[in-house]
Amino acid sequence: MGELRLVVIGDELVAGAGDPKALGWVGRVTARTPAPDRLTVLTLAIPGESTTALSQRWEDEVARRTAPDVDTRLVIGLGRADIGAGLSLARSRLNLANILDVAEQRRMPAFVVGPPPGATQDGDKLAELSVAFADVATRRRVPYVDTYSPLAAHEQWLADLAAGDGVLPGQAGYGLMAWLVLHTGWHAWLGLPDDAA
Repeated sequence: MGELRLVVIGDELVAGAGDPKALGWVGRVTARTPAPDRLTVLTLAIPGESTTALSQRWEDEVARRTAPDVDTRLVIGLGRADIGAGLSLARSRLNLANILDVAEQRRMPAFVVGPPPGATQDGDKLAELSVAFADVATRRRVPYVDTYSPLAAHEQWLADLAAGDGVLPGQAGYGLMAWLVLHTGWHAWLGLPDDAA
C-alpha cells in the first residue's frame, strides 16, 4: 500500500466548527487510523452547504487533489442544510446518488457519514433525510454511518449541543461522531484490520 489520500467533502461539521480543539470528527478519526504508509487527509468544507451545491462543486475540487499513482478515496460528510434550503427528499437523494455514481465512474471508493441531530424542531425531517441518504448509499454498496439515530436521544450529545449554540457539537459531540465512524466499517473500507480502532 502506497500513499492513501482521503478527500473529505461536506459542510461545517466536516471542518469541525464549534470544536475548541479544532479537530472535529475528521481529525479524531484520522488520529485513530493507523495507515501502514502515508495517509493524507484533505478537508474541503463549505459552511451551510446543501447537497445541491455540494453535487455541483465536488468533482472539480476533488479532481485537482488526485493523482494517477495515489489511492484516493472520497468521504462525504452530509449536513443538515437541505432542510433549511427546503429541498425535497427526492432531490436530496438524487444529489447524493449523482455524487456516488460519478465517484464510482472515477473508481474512487466512497464512504458516507450522515447528518447528526441538531435543532429539535427539525428532528422528524432529519430522521427522514438520514434514512433516505442511507438507502441511496446502501443501494450502491457504499458504507453509510447513521449518526442521527444513535445520537437523537443521547444525553451527552444533547448536553454538548445545549452547552454551545444548539446547532454545532463541541468536543464531546465530535468525539461521539468519530466513534460512530470508526465503528461502522471505517477500517474495513480502508483495508485495515478492524482491531485498529
